[in-house]
Order: sequence, then structure tokens, then C-alpha cells
Amino acid sequence: MALSIFTSASSMASTNALNKSNSMLSTAMERLGTGKRINSAADDAAGLQIASRLQGQTNGMAVAQRNISDATAMLQTAEGAFDEVSNIMYRMKDLATQSANDTNTTKDREAINAELTELNNELNNIMGNTSFGGEKLFGSVSGGTITTASGKLGKEMNFQIGSSKEEKMSVNLSGGLNKVVASMTAVTTGSTASGAFNISTASGAQDLIGKLETALSDVGSIRSGLGANINRLGHTAANLANMKDNTELALGNVQDADFASEASSMTRNQMLAQTSMSMLKQSNSMSGMVMSLLG
Repeated sequence: MALSIFTSASSMASTNALNKSNSMLSTAMERLGTGKRINSAADDAAGLQIASRLQGQTNGMAVAQRNISDATAMLQTAEGAFDEVSNIMYRMKDLATQSANDTNTTKDREAINAELTELNNELNNIMGNTSFGGEKLFGSVSGGTITTASGKLGKEMNFQIGSSKEEKMSVNLSGGLNKVVASMTAVTTGSTASGAFNISTASGAQDLIGKLETALSDVGSIRSGLGANINRLGHTAANLANMKDNTELALGNVQDADFASEASSMTRNQMLAQTSMSMLKQSNSMSGMVMSLLG
């Protein structure tokens, strides 16, 4: 190789090696600092696109998991309320059955009627005031009687159970709720203006028994619908958790830094940078050989 002052091939080669080592060292340190293999689109353009899509999906599924929990809590609130409605109706039917027996005196039936009236008031309180998140679930009460199925269960409900627009669950229990409202209204039909039931005779008490049996059947039907949807949400939640875990695993494979590999790269490039600097110093000293020729 010819000696030259203007052009030093060894110096340029050492400089290029030093720049390359510093660039790779900087990349390795950035990845170790952030924990991510992709920190900008320049790191991996295609990988960034894939990671962005997977990240959006996992974020949506996390929100959907909360949606499912909220939906389950709301349906469980409604089912719990109907459970208590059933318990009250069982007691009312017992009282009506007792009143239908002609061994009772007028005073006995008055005492039975007093309890029936209070139980019915609590039925209407539950149906008119059971709420979730500040919104009534069943309907409204007017004049001590539930009149309309105007609550959340009185219309179709849509639950977002996934990250895409197609992943939704529609629940429509309005028909069942309307039947409950109608049968509960029938229970109080024929009662006096004060709300007392017309059980002064055995036939009146027997009529009440029949109405309560219908109401209990309707309540049992809507409870069955609620239970079925609660169970479905449980399976949905389990499947969504599996999807989210595996999507996050795929995201990690694309986006996360391999610490062992990056630490090794950092050490290697630190050493290469040091040796490149040493060789650059040596190549710069070669110009001194030119001066020795002139001496």
C-alpha cells in the first residue's frame, strides 16, 4: 500500500468501523433502557405495524373484560332482586292458603290481610326501586302498584364483549319482564283502595292463590333467562381471558427486547468501538512515516 498524506485508507476504515459500532451500541443501550425491541418505525417498520395492531386488540380486550364484569354484576343484581320477590310471593301464597280455610275468623283474616298488604308494598318497592349504577332495572310504581316495565330490563341490552364491533352480546328480557309486571298487577286486582286484599271469603283467598301461582311462574321464567345469560357471560369471560393472554404473548414476541441478546450486543460493540478508536490512532500515526522519508 502506497504511503499518502491526503488519503488514508486505514484511517477511513477505522472511522467507519467506529461509527458502525457506536450506532449499534446506541441501539442496544436504547433497547435495554426501554425494554422494547421496536422503539421507532425505523427499528422494524413491518414489526411496528403488527405490534400496533396487537396492542390495540389487547387494550380493547382489557376494556371488554371490565364490560363483562359490569354486565354480570347488573344481571346478578336483577336476579337477586327476583329471588327476594319469589320469597315474598311464597309467603303471600302461604297466607292466602291459610286464609282460604273457613276455620278462620274475620279477625284472623284481617290480620292475614295486614301482612299481605305490607308484603305487597315491599314487592312494589323492589320492582320500582331496584337500581344498578343509578338506573332502575325493572320499572316504575304508581299508586302503590308497578305500572310499566320501563327499566333497563324492559328493553334490549347490548354488551360489548370483545375488541371488535362484531363481538357483542344482545340480551332481551323485556317479554319476561312484561309478564311479571302483568301478573303482579293481577295479584292486586280486586284489592280495596287502601291496598288490602279481598280475602274476606275463601273464594277470594283461592283466587289470590291462583294469581300468585301465575306470578311465581313468570318470575321463575325471567330468573331462568337471567341465569342463562349470566352463565354465558362467564364462558365469554374465560374465552376472552385466553385470547388476551395469547395476544399479549404474540405482542411480546414482536415488540419486547431480548435482554440476553442485547446485553451481549452492547458488550461486543463497546469492545469494537474501543478497538476501532485504537486502530484509528494507529492509522493516524502512519503519516509520521512520510516525514521520516523526507529526513
